[in-house]
Amino acid sequence: GLIITAVACDHHLHTPMYFFLLNLSVLDLGTISTTVPKSMVNSLWDTRAISYSGCAVQVFVFVFLFAGEYSLLTVMAYDRYVAICRPLHYGTLMGSRACVRMAAAAWTSGFLCSVLHTANTFSIPLCQGNTVDQFFCEIPQILKLSCSDSYLSEVGLLVFSFCLVFGCFIFIVLSYVQIFTAVLRMPSEQGRHKAFSMCLPHLAVVSLFVSTDAFAYLRPPSLSSPALNLVVTVLYSVVPPTVNPLIYSMRNKELKDALRKVISWTFF
Repeated sequence: GLIITAVACDHHLHTPMYFFLLNLSVLDLGTISTTVPKSMVNSLWDTRAISYSGCAVQVFVFVFLFAGEYSLLTVMAYDRYVAICRPLHYGTLMGSRACVRMAAAAWTSGFLCSVLHTANTFSIPLCQGNTVDQFFCEIPQILKLSCSDSYLSEVGLLVFSFCLVFGCFIFIVLSYVQIFTAVLRMPSEQGRHKAFSMCLPHLAVVSLFVSTDAFAYLRPPSLSSPALNLVVTVLYSVVPPTVNPLIYSMRNKELKDALRKVISWTFF
């Protein structure tokens, strides 16, 4: 919330990098708000109940924000690539209109992905009970309640989504290969330090996001148990949106100064 306010209010931060960071913060705030509050309420009231429509809404919002975040991280990798590898064209390629379009494309891709997965998942008849073995409505756990072959269509959609995610991952990797190649060729040590400080927070966020997702969905069945499944789900659904703001603000002087202003306005 502080990062969103700081970027919105400080005109020094009205640049493409901070515009995308503002969008990322909104997505992180939404992701954490989709699962954690309901889980906390259930813990306080000693219940595990959620309505069918509530479960559908939770799946829709979570997939929407999660897919949108991954798309936005891909866009941010392109922004870093243009800033370092094609600095003379940065103003043209990353103008305000282009940034808005790229951010809108990231949000739209998340929305479309969410509509497809939610509609497909909740069109499947569920007849293996009504207990989801997780602290929020997660698609793989819902599919376990199906008793028909129609769940295979959702599995196919998950495989297709994984291919798209892998394509974005390859794009990010190739972008950073070219970025680091360009940075290492810089004659100035100060220039290299500035370039690394611009890229490393984003790279850390992407690494955290991808590694937790990969461990959650690609680990062998032998490593599956109710307790471990819960830990892994918390790892990929709660940890990244919680840690992302810290990663971006830890070594960013401009953002720290803006945050100090926001805090001083708030409390004094």
